[in-house]
Amino acid sequence: MKFLTLRSYQQAWVLTQQSAKGALPDNTLRIWLPHQSDVSRARPESTMGPIPLCVLPLLSLAVLSAATAVHDDYTWPQWDVPRVRNRRTTFLSSPHFSAKPQPELSATCGIECQRRLPVPSLDDVEQFLSYETVYENGTRTYTSVSVQGLDEATAWAKNATSHSRHKREVYGTDSRFTISDKQYSTKYPFSTSVKISTGCSGVLVSPKHVLTAAHCIHDGKDYLGGVQKLRVGILKEKSKRGKGAKGGRGKGKKRKGERPEEDPQVDGTEKTERKGKGKGRKSRSRRSVEPGKPSFKWTRVKKTQVPKGWFKSVSNGLAADYDYALLELKKASKIKHMDLGVIPSVKKLPAGRIHFSGFDDDRPGNLVYRFCSVSQESSDLLYQYCDAKPGSSGSGVYIRLKEPGKKKWTRKIIGVFSGHQWVDVNGNGAQQDFNVAVRITPLKYAQICEWVHGDSSKCSRVA
Repeated sequence: MKFLTLRSYQQAWVLTQQSAKGALPDNTLRIWLPHQSDVSRARPESTMGPIPLCVLPLLSLAVLSAATAVHDDYTWPQWDVPRVRNRRTTFLSSPHFSAKPQPELSATCGIECQRRLPVPSLDDVEQFLSYETVYENGTRTYTSVSVQGLDEATAWAKNATSHSRHKREVYGTDSRFTISDKQYSTKYPFSTSVKISTGCSGVLVSPKHVLTAAHCIHDGKDYLGGVQKLRVGILKEKSKRGKGAKGGRGKGKKRKGERPEEDPQVDGTEKTERKGKGKGRKSRSRRSVEPGKPSFKWTRVKKTQVPKGWFKSVSNGLAADYDYALLELKKASKIKHMDLGVIPSVKKLPAGRIHFSGFDDDRPGNLVYRFCSVSQESSDLLYQYCDAKPGSSGSGVYIRLKEPGKKKWTRKIIGVFSGHQWVDVNGNGAQQDFNVAVRITPLKYAQICEWVHGDSSKCSRVA
């Protein structure tokens, strides 16, 4: 009779697998499994009595449970991310704000096209992650950055690429869901979706910060005209005030510190300032909104940050990877935001689906939700099958996984929906249409985190 001594869960699991395949004789085994008390006493060896193989299936369940506590496909992975630090900030001349919004992007160098490009050097990466900041008064600055720990990002990229190739499907039945009732649209996670005054969508990633697509702000050459007075519309809770409502404000009165709403008129609803009393006064927008329909509270943007990798003169074919921007609001929102997350492969997830909500142009004033599978992915881009229309660009793409070591499930932003794009697939000028999203990589997480917190030391690890 043979006896084997196993000193780890991993060895026990391998042995169980071999037994299941008939690779081991029908015999008894002597197995040692480490226990916390054994570890604390640091005993060099301990054994158990003989265990019949018929007990191994039960043992395998215990081993599997211990293994999945650490390696679980349903759990958010933990990453050490590179450090992106500001090196130097210089003032630039004010932008011309002459660019116009683009419903669809064209001639984008996509996943296949980018495979033929050389791997960016450290100097290239630092140049791509350097960024411009535009303030509400029109002042513009350029900040160069340094990157430390690039090896972590390189190792991550090796696990983040799927080489399967699928052309965008022709969609039949529209699979989008209109979240038209305030009862749902103003509740998490839908409430994190915001409307950008340039005609795009975005997502709250902190009480004062909105993540959106760079092309909603900048066309690669200049800033859009609407960026001069950029605003963000946050879905409002159902108003409890009204004619005859209990606790309502008296006629002509307003709250202390309340300011009138200003509307950039992107949602087709006229909103004017409330002035004085009496005949001829224009009503506030909430009175012209249909009952149950979403309405917005508009907030001015304090500053906008765009990575230089988005600029056409800098990235040389990699601009699509940097189609993201961060907006800082003048006033913090009380709405619950959604954190950023990093995932090596969406297609390898158990469900393999992504979700996002935005304000599609063909359903004005309504929040539109969708979910779908990913057809192809690289370390920086996702091709997916989600139905979408112009206006949804800039939406936060998210998934839902468990927190490490906890039973709590959490949604996190893993990308930014860039929109429907005409992609140069083979580099010969022939283009195919895809729905594209920009992935949050460890490098991008480090950069956006530094923009949000203003301190790179708070951004060394993502969980």
